[in-house]
Amino acid sequence: MLLQEGTNARISYLNLGDTIAKAVSIFMDLKIAIIPVLDGEGGLLSVFSRSSLYRAILDGATYKDIVDPYLIKEVISISDDLTDDQLADFVKVSPVGSVPVVNREGKVLGLLCKANMVMTLFRHSELLNVQLKAILDSMHNGVIAVDSQGIVTHFNIGATRILGSKADTSLGQPFKEFLPNLDLNPALIHGEVQIGLKYRRHNITMVVNITPLNIGGSIAGGIIIFQDLTDLEQAARELETVKALNKTFDTVLNIIHDGIIVVDERGKTTLINHAMADFLSLSSEEVIGKHITDIMETSRLHIVASTGISETSDVLTIQGKPLIVSRMPIIREGKVVGAVGKAVFPQLAEVQELVEKLRFLENKVTFFQEELQKNKTAQDIMKGIVAESAEMKKLKEEISIVASSSSTVLITGESGTGKEGVAHAVHLCSDRCKGPFIKVNCAAIPENLMEAEMFGYVAGAFTGAAKAGKPGRLEMADGGTLFLDEIGDMPLALQSKLLRVLQDREFERLGGTKSIKVNVRILAATNKNLNKAISEGEFRADLYYRLNVINLHLPPLRERAEDIEALTHFFITKFNHILKGNVMGIVDDAMKTLLNYSWPGNIRELENVVERAVNYTRSGLIQLTHLPNQILTNSSSESEVITGTIRHQDKIGRIERNMIVVALEKAGGNKTKAAKLLNLSRSRLYDKLSKYDLNY
Repeated sequence: MLLQEGTNARISYLNLGDTIAKAVSIFMDLKIAIIPVLDGEGGLLSVFSRSSLYRAILDGATYKDIVDPYLIKEVISISDDLTDDQLADFVKVSPVGSVPVVNREGKVLGLLCKANMVMTLFRHSELLNVQLKAILDSMHNGVIAVDSQGIVTHFNIGATRILGSKADTSLGQPFKEFLPNLDLNPALIHGEVQIGLKYRRHNITMVVNITPLNIGGSIAGGIIIFQDLTDLEQAARELETVKALNKTFDTVLNIIHDGIIVVDERGKTTLINHAMADFLSLSSEEVIGKHITDIMETSRLHIVASTGISETSDVLTIQGKPLIVSRMPIIREGKVVGAVGKAVFPQLAEVQELVEKLRFLENKVTFFQEELQKNKTAQDIMKGIVAESAEMKKLKEEISIVASSSSTVLITGESGTGKEGVAHAVHLCSDRCKGPFIKVNCAAIPENLMEAEMFGYVAGAFTGAAKAGKPGRLEMADGGTLFLDEIGDMPLALQSKLLRVLQDREFERLGGTKSIKVNVRILAATNKNLNKAISEGEFRADLYYRLNVINLHLPPLRERAEDIEALTHFFITKFNHILKGNVMGIVDDAMKTLLNYSWPGNIRELENVVERAVNYTRSGLIQLTHLPNQILTNSSSESEVITGTIRHQDKIGRIERNMIVVALEKAGGNKTKAAKLLNLSRSRLYDKLSKYDLNY
């Protein structure tokens, strides 16, 4: 059945209470227009469409909000036992582009999309053409097809046998040379169907049927069938079947509002529906046979027919009007034989209006963020760094001192300790605070794009480059600060270029020859052991020394337990504001559990734990039951080993002291080697030797 072939069974579902973020993820992953929403028993309840998403955005909803207020209650669905005729009738009158397909129990089986139906009919048409040729060549009767001028376009095996002519030499010849005195004018001029004409040639008595080919209301040619009387009825039935199938295909193709145009592997147009022809103000005869670029200069349909790679949801401007277009290859027997393009042009004004509104809102948010940032003072920034431990208090003092300098700073520490926050504080406390703060995550940008992102590129630097070129992050940071996060993951080839920037404060864009000077302060951060990376040939030693002019080290949370309680209350206040909660604090047992945990994820993990607890608490005090299982399990196992009379800070101190002693023994008393083993700077190791009264 056509319904089964045109149904997309690869879909996901929503339930009441699901978030807009989940819906957006499904739209992005599956490229579908609507998402079915199921009730508690798995039946179809409603749908969430792209227009639902747009309404949610216009209402100011966030990705964390639920989809319930924006669901479409009046759902149009179809049954999976619909016949092909019923399906065709539904497609003709349906006002929507996609509908859920349900079984008798009301379970959703998939989505029916009009575009999928067109592609299904394309496949049926191709099969039909093959079947038609096989039918014609297997018939005993002769079949000759002519165009509107009476020139032969098809000569089947039966015609070759009956008339004694070869098919390859007969094509392109006038029809009257084969069946003289047989008048085709009634069919080709007036569109008359002539059945049962008796004709005699070379002692052969034939019965001839002449049928005009009416395509889109115009006569494109005719089919002449001559055969024995015994074969007359069967041939007529076969031809009527072919006509009906072609008519069905033509009807479905032309009732949809989207524009459809098809090209072959050479990019020549082979088919166009009424909607697309009307939009181009051309007739199908003016389009068919021409190269697609002769019709639409900016079209990429011929490229898709060449590469076989789909292109979806692109915006193309034709005759000054923007269209949303998708291009899909047509593949037969593993080979690309053409491509089909679909253009969506209804309601484009509404889409553009929505885009403009979104752009306006984004600009407003950016403006208010910049204005808010300008009003922050250095004191406000430093207050935002929670510090009760001696290490963090010392770090805050170092930030204040370092901020007034222009030297390069290397920020080290485990993942989640807040290195980006320290970098931002250094920038905002410096005299560069009114300049830009540009961040580059060296681990997140693909290696082949890293150079263009860092240094920018000139026009024509590579295929797909913007015509006007593009500035890199270095240029964008001019007059401000460039923060290189995860510097340990920067490709070696790029490290040498960065070294030149550090030395000369100048660079060239990718593909350019002009040197560009910049006034940029560079801050870098890493959670890697760069000394180890240098020894393994993964990081340049000279770059390390240029970056490590000033080192700010963030200790892991397990080494500064004094900060855990202060950070917990800081995050409670933060998430009360975000989640509209009224959490007053945390009970002692829960606080002790947090103090007993080792925090492998550092501050980021603590923040996530508090956010979860505030979600579950909402008001009152955070209890033990509001903490995740891994916190409770790991904390309780440690507290059983060490009695409750020993303070948590003393436990950490003893563990740290033992680690330092072991490292010094392994290094043979060499403090430099011991510092490397502990991933500490020498000055920091000396501080801890003094703290624990260790004489080496």
